[in-house]
Amino acid sequence: MKKFVMAAIGGTLAGIVATTQFAGPLLAQDSKSSNNVYEQLDLFGDIFERIRAQYVEEVDESELIEAAINGMLTSLDPHSSYLSPDDAADMRVQTRGEFGGLGIEVTQEEGFVKVVSPIDGTPADAAGMEAGDFITHVDGESVLGLTLDEAVELMRGPVGSEIIITVVREGEAEPFDVSIIRDTIKLTAVRTRTEGDTVVLRVTTFNDQTMPNLEEGLAEQIEELGGMDNVNGIVLDLRNNPGGLLTQAIRVSDAFLEKGEIVSTRGRNPQDGDRYNATPGDLADGKPIVVLINGGSASASEIVAGALQDHRRAIVVGTKSFGKGSVQTVMPLRGDGAMRLTTARYYTPSGRSIQALGVSPDIVVEQPRRKPETEEEEEASAARRNRSEADLRGSLDNDSLTEDEIKQIEADRAKAEAAAKLREEDYQLAYAIDILKGLSKLGPDAQ
Repeated sequence: MKKFVMAAIGGTLAGIVATTQFAGPLLAQDSKSSNNVYEQLDLFGDIFERIRAQYVEEVDESELIEAAINGMLTSLDPHSSYLSPDDAADMRVQTRGEFGGLGIEVTQEEGFVKVVSPIDGTPADAAGMEAGDFITHVDGESVLGLTLDEAVELMRGPVGSEIIITVVREGEAEPFDVSIIRDTIKLTAVRTRTEGDTVVLRVTTFNDQTMPNLEEGLAEQIEELGGMDNVNGIVLDLRNNPGGLLTQAIRVSDAFLEKGEIVSTRGRNPQDGDRYNATPGDLADGKPIVVLINGGSASASEIVAGALQDHRRAIVVGTKSFGKGSVQTVMPLRGDGAMRLTTARYYTPSGRSIQALGVSPDIVVEQPRRKPETEEEEEASAARRNRSEADLRGSLDNDSLTEDEIKQIEADRAKAEAAAKLREEDYQLAYAIDILKGLSKLGPDAQ
């Protein structure tokens, strides 16, 4: 039976487990403690029998036991849980990159469901859900008092059906409703494009397709720019990336590091720890890298950001990440169920744990909320921006430049205007690209 090691936010699935570990002979066991455990188990049996015999309605015994097991696991931390056979199958599908749902990664905080991040290109993203949103009601039913798995179950439904989610958002005076149409979620792990001379790698999740997508996409963009010599740097965009497979986070980090530790994990026992090191080879050929993070960047994303930051391989820009520094191991169980159990904490190369603290960016850049303009205001502001000396009646011509020089100036101006437009659409990304432009102007010795 295969174990999956996860470095992602838990809570979108549910499940069960029974595992026995042997760590040597029990030479000195506290008999009093052992007796107390057996007494507690007898108490559990008594309660189970009374519920089965005397509860006001007939109960499903297997569901009752599953609920007890899940309650035991969820009492440990927000990311440990039991996976029923259906949920275990769903999880395996998710790691392959296609599943049905809304397209949000969630956790639980103060009794409510908290959005870790919406996934790019999904119904939740299109509906305007944001990292940090609190979901208080689903189709008018309060989620307060429900377990995370129960709340997630409320949000499930047939593809094409509508769901109304009530959201509390920082900066908004009142809760508001968001309508989302459920759909099949097809994740593209990495989207690539160029902005000027910069390659932008937008990594949305860490699943089986992440590293192959990244290698293929990066190679295509480098070829489009005419070779690595024409690339001024790379933006690795990890914003609103909730994490995923630990193995993929390690491979992405390794892709840009020549040597050194990437991440270490430390379990309850010292012998359970692992250390993962980079292998020679840098897909970026030493070009400068900017990593973008925000409050929706969690777990596997934080591993990558922390590794590249500690090795001074990248400048980290944005806002503080989510702060999930634990690793979950998914252990298959009899009956096709599984148990997701927190088995270790992970540490960045410098030895820091980011659990509950997050990765702090080297340069803090907030994404400003854009105030919508009326059509008249947009036209007026565009006219003000475009007015220049050349628009004045009777202005002198520039007779000191050749036709080719004028064309080059106009081309440079077009690039600058495109950058300005990007700054309005995505200020954090534009800021990252400006950093790479500045480094390229200083030359390789300054990088």
